[in-house]
Amino acid sequence: MAHQDYVSRPRNSNKNKKNNPYKNGEQPTAINFKTKFIAAITIIALIGFGYLLWIIKDNQPSVNVTQQTGQILPKSEVKLPEPPKEKWSYRKDLADKKVEEGQYEIVDKGPWKMQCASFKSDAQAQELKAKIAFLGIESKVAKSQGKNGTWYKVILGPYKRKRHAEKDRHKLKRNKVNYCQIWLWR
Repeated sequence: MAHQDYVSRPRNSNKNKKNNPYKNGEQPTAINFKTKFIAAITIIALIGFGYLLWIIKDNQPSVNVTQQTGQILPKSEVKLPEPPKEKWSYRKDLADKKVEEGQYEIVDKGPWKMQCASFKSDAQAQELKAKIAFLGIESKVAKSQGKNGTWYKVILGPYKRKRHAEKDRHKLKRNKVNYCQIWLWR
């Protein structure tokens, strides 16, 4: 026989169910006098406030009191005070300011190249060149003689602007071709 949990079940009383149609045997509480009174006062106050706003919406002041003498003047005779004098002259200076135009020379440092790697074997260089070609970037393998023997460099370029070389370097970096260096083409 399966275990039955009698503790978590609600008590089943036939006596209360027959006589009481409400859930759990509770009867709804009636709203007491105090709650009704507060609700009535709130409604009356809101209606009164709305009526007051409706009454004063068209009223405009017809007189004004001067600050110096305290006399009540008609609206047509009220004069505004003079605006204060400015302490700073930057508004006038900016209106008359002239910008100096100079002759600036932009020096183009020349074409740029990017070297991604140098290998001892031509096969490794050709493999990296193929990987770069799959990314849509053209590269070359250049053979170089040095003190330590023959090296095969994977070179991209020439680039007219360094910004274009940077763009390709970021594309290569996103595709796990790291350590590319950008130099002037000389």
